[in-house]
Amino acid sequence: MQCPFCKAPDTRVVDSRLAEDGTQVRRRRECEKCGARFTTFERALLPMPNILKRSGDAAAFSEEKLRQGMKIALYKRAVTAEQIEHAMDRIKRKLRACGDRDVPSRELGEWVMDELRELDHVGYVRFASIYRSFEDVNAFRDEIEKLQSRTSSEAQQAQLSLLDDAEPSA
Repeated sequence: MQCPFCKAPDTRVVDSRLAEDGTQVRRRRECEKCGARFTTFERALLPMPNILKRSGDAAAFSEEKLRQGMKIALYKRAVTAEQIEHAMDRIKRKLRACGDRDVPSRELGEWVMDELRELDHVGYVRFASIYRSFEDVNAFRDEIEKLQSRTSSEAQQAQLSLLDDAEPSA
């Protein structure tokens, strides 16, 4: 690798370590000519599928558009940038794992809503209102009721599993 300081063509690797949960390799390098040290990161370059729009047109997946959409939905909510990045990583993993060259935007939107539902209910409803084109207050109410019933049934399932695991007392 070329030295970024003196542009010499030869550098040597001084140290290599895994980074980013094993998805990257961090390398410390030293220039043979000027002795300067610098860090590089190596990551597998995996192609992302195209996104099929509702119109039928295919568009390249845009990580920035995904990030911006999630940030807008979560504006002024108690969700950290790290939580957003982890959610985006899970969505990108699903995109790569599906193995298709083209993924319908509807499917991507559902994955985003699943992640937002787990992160923040208000952000989820904000995103859903635009994604599903809510026309009136009743559409909001219906979505909130679905969210509440799902949340209460999940809590009930967790409680039931705790009770089922407990041994009967004598």
